[in-house]
Amino acid sequence: MNVPADVRPWQFTDLAALGTTRERAEYELLWADTRGRLYGGAQAVAKILIAAGLPWSPLGLVLRVPPFRWLAHGVYRLIADNRHRLPGGTPMCVIPADQRRNG
Repeated sequence: MNVPADVRPWQFTDLAALGTTRERAEYELLWADTRGRLYGGAQAVAKILIAAGLPWSPLGLVLRVPPFRWLAHGVYRLIADNRHRLPGGTPMCVIPADQRRNG
């Protein structure tokens, strides 16, 4: 089952209404479900895959379970911290080194 999603840049989102901050939105991808729960980083990716339906949902379910959850977090941080270096990266993707959070 595909769930419609309202996808938008955080810069055009009422972050306070979602119960989050600009700092978090700059740090990681966010997914807010219909019940108001907020997921970030690799767990947001997992929720997006689940909501996308087949063939993606099984991968999303696997990413929610340890030890795959831990591995997904590490891979997510590696990609997110280097997204400005990836093809298609833009200057908007760059997070200054002094503003990067560890963990």
